[in-house]
Amino acid sequence: MILNHINLVVASVPKAVALFEKCFGFKCIENRKDALAVCTNEANFVLIFWSSKLNKTDTVSYPENFHIGFYQPDQEAVLRVYNKLKDQEVNLGSAPQKLRNTFGFYCHFENIMIEISVMPS
Repeated sequence: MILNHINLVVASVPKAVALFEKCFGFKCIENRKDALAVCTNEANFVLIFWSSKLNKTDTVSYPENFHIGFYQPDQEAVLRVYNKLKDQEVNLGSAPQKLRNTFGFYCHFENIMIEISVMPS
């Protein structure tokens, strides 16, 4: 079985698309009136952004510690992503550092926690 997509609910689909294109290597392949956008990356993973306005309550809520993660080939790549994120609408928290058995950092875009780290060896 292969995971083929994840649907993330966001307050601003255009801001999410712009961030993921600029900093995470995604390309938007379909945008339905900024209410739903389909993005893909070089690994053909599909990431869907769904506007919270389509929810019954127009709210976004994820469980505590829910996050998405992106592995990088080395520490330098982690630092490059961190530097790209500095001028974006994200909460960077702490700078890249040793995380468990790897090197990386967490940031937040809206209610989504994102981990960027080197794949543990």
